[in-house]
Amino acid sequence: MHAIQSPWDGSALPVPFPAQRTEEHGRGFAVVDVETTGLGRSDRVISAGVYQLDQHGEVTDHWYTLVNPERDPGPVWIHGLTSAVLAGAPTFPEIAEELAARLDGRVMVAHNALFDWNMISREYARAGLRAPVEHRICTMVLARDLALPLPNGKLSSLAEYFGVQQRQAHNALDDARVLAEIFRPSLRLARQAGLPLPLTTCVAVTDLGEETPAPQRGSWSSSYRPGRKRPPCPYPNPGRWVDGRPLMQGMRVAITGDTATDRELLEDRAIEAGLHIASSVSRLTSLLVTNEPGSWSGKARKAREHGTPVVGEDAFLQLLREVVPHPGV
Repeated sequence: MHAIQSPWDGSALPVPFPAQRTEEHGRGFAVVDVETTGLGRSDRVISAGVYQLDQHGEVTDHWYTLVNPERDPGPVWIHGLTSAVLAGAPTFPEIAEELAARLDGRVMVAHNALFDWNMISREYARAGLRAPVEHRICTMVLARDLALPLPNGKLSSLAEYFGVQQRQAHNALDDARVLAEIFRPSLRLARQAGLPLPLTTCVAVTDLGEETPAPQRGSWSSSYRPGRKRPPCPYPNPGRWVDGRPLMQGMRVAITGDTATDRELLEDRAIEAGLHIASSVSRLTSLLVTNEPGSWSGKARKAREHGTPVVGEDAFLQLLREVVPHPGV
């Protein structure tokens, strides 16, 4: 049993996987978790945890670092990293080379992977570099493809399903450890079923959001953006989306909370696919897209009240690739 020092209280954080390197056949995977100052485009990475896995899902190494964002650390009550704790940490440009070596040539695996990728990609772009990652796998999408009987897409639900103990939620190293333990049996199940892994190409982020003011202390949401008037959807609503099936033209889709993809771009892609973007959630809503399913936003609360299906952003982008025509067309 290995241990590292916890950034929360200095106590020993157990790491159940052996940390020694083993011979690999190919590069394998890099299971990643980052904690950030918030969810917006101008937010910064404040810690990163990486578990390197071989092609069979076996852990070969792990790594963790704090990162000084040189700004307010954001929701300390969530990640536990204060300005005092981060003051002596290296900045992202100072850890960029080491992190790149951990990611280079591997498939990046993360929970809600689009968010982690965009945060990492923006940090590299600010440093005038590009993260050496070509493909990613989102464990939320993989769990959906495996049809795992989960109540929601939270990491805690996946951990409970696979019997993995979470020791420090929102600690980047422990979340990466939990995810590595979850990914190994998920990888085995996918291969046993002959299910292709949901590989997504990583496109470098160029919108750094630097023109957007940093959120004030206590705020963890994007600034208000007025909605655009859009033409009505030409297809009638076919009803709710059913997990495991494709989206259908005419479905009413609501989006809430911060998204890694620009909100207007996300809405435009949905509309181009024949979906209706709803400004609120009702019993007629087909699907809610959110990266924070447990939030107390009005839409998220209404979705829980009505039993509206909920998916994360990465899963929604996957679904947008296979929207089926409305039966009345």
